[in-house]
Amino acid sequence: MGKPANFAAVDLGAESGRVVLGTIGDSKFELKELNRFPNGPVRTGDELHWDVLRLWAEMKQGVALAGREPGGIQGIGIDTWGVDFGLLGRGDVLLGNPYHYRDARTNGILERAFEIVPKREIFDQTGIQFMQFNTIFQLLAMKLGGSVLLDTAETLLMMPDLFNFWFTGRKCIEFSNATTTQAYNPKTNQWATDLINRLGVPTKIFPEIVASGTVLGPVRKDIAEELAIGNVPLIAPAQHDTGAAVAAVPAERNKGWAFISSGTWSLMGMEVPAPIISDASFKYNFTNEGGVNGTYRFLKNIMGLWLVQECRRTWLRAGQEYSYAQLADMAGAAKPFVAVIDPDDPSFLAPGDMPSRIVAYCQKTGQQAPSTPGEFVRVCLESLAMTYRQTLRRIEECTGRKAEVIHIVGGGTQNKHLSQWAADATGCTVVCGPIEATAAGNIAVQAVATGVFKDIWEARDLIRRSFDVAVYQPVDTGRWEEPYKKFEQLRA
Repeated sequence: MGKPANFAAVDLGAESGRVVLGTIGDSKFELKELNRFPNGPVRTGDELHWDVLRLWAEMKQGVALAGREPGGIQGIGIDTWGVDFGLLGRGDVLLGNPYHYRDARTNGILERAFEIVPKREIFDQTGIQFMQFNTIFQLLAMKLGGSVLLDTAETLLMMPDLFNFWFTGRKCIEFSNATTTQAYNPKTNQWATDLINRLGVPTKIFPEIVASGTVLGPVRKDIAEELAIGNVPLIAPAQHDTGAAVAAVPAERNKGWAFISSGTWSLMGMEVPAPIISDASFKYNFTNEGGVNGTYRFLKNIMGLWLVQECRRTWLRAGQEYSYAQLADMAGAAKPFVAVIDPDDPSFLAPGDMPSRIVAYCQKTGQQAPSTPGEFVRVCLESLAMTYRQTLRRIEECTGRKAEVIHIVGGGTQNKHLSQWAADATGCTVVCGPIEATAAGNIAVQAVATGVFKDIWEARDLIRRSFDVAVYQPVDTGRWEEPYKKFEQLRA
């Protein structure tokens, strides 16, 4: 391979962001975190927005630090969450701070959309899971609300593509993030212009789509001089963070496997060669998101650790400060199966007092409510593990493939109780790691694009040999049967 190659990964999650240096040598794939910073919604009046300029400043600081590392950097790649976007007006001026996907303006928007275009028609054109904050529904909410921003917009850019534009001057949207909009048609490999037109959204704002791994061009001269990084290319990895995380799954090519990208959201699915748009995938509300090498991630968005995060924030506001490690230990010591909840219930979507909402849900469903922080967290984690079980069975039904192993990647792998309960509930071997899969996958795709790796499977092989993983085998699976029956009744 020659001398080591360095790449900078800008990885923005819903709770934090980081800039990570990836160094790839002959026998080692190493990561070094250079800049970590908080992220989250900013409330102005009744609206939730992203603090986009602060994020821009933080990522520039991290990239500058990467450029000072021995050997400099051979590429930069950005990944973020999906669905959210910025609008550019005349002169490429950003029209307001991008909205946060949990903003309330999309409440009730699905019903309004289905009055215009039937639900099945939308799914047949896009193959995407229905979630009220998908890009097309955010745009419809703006249209129905008479937004002047939408009237004056000339270009829509997804969050990573907005930062790419500021870095390079190129306006385009990368494939994996384009598919999260529910405005992309995987059958035609183009924007779903018929759907967009029928919903009254201007099609002119949607720019060209580029493949994962596209070299977008060099960083603008003024930015390169400001950051002292030289003539460095900016590369579009799988820019949706789940796509980047799945690129780093240390799977073996010939084994059947499913994945969970575990964090604020749990995204569970299989990597497939083509989208699965069928009666079953429509019934179960699955999604087909773009992946690397033109693959698709057939998956389900699950609420994930959001419930625990919001419980923690609520307790912190009340003066009770717990670390995530403390909460995990308290959950492990708490009584099992106090209650069962549906993590994807709409009442849990918005920020706020999550423990009170869990109590209200238990009361509504005729259950005893948890009463201690440990019980609250255990109810959330056990219910999440049961969601994994149901989701896996439906994935196997839709794909016709069995999973021999579940690979869990991302920050959620640090919760050992959730990992073990996932194995117990599903009856599958669970392999956890790497923790920083999103950054590793971002860098892996950059390395493939620049010829360091011949393909993503060579990258996955080196990742498998470079990072520690934890393996969990199912135990005492029988005790999950009764709670799971109750869970299925709640989800019916």
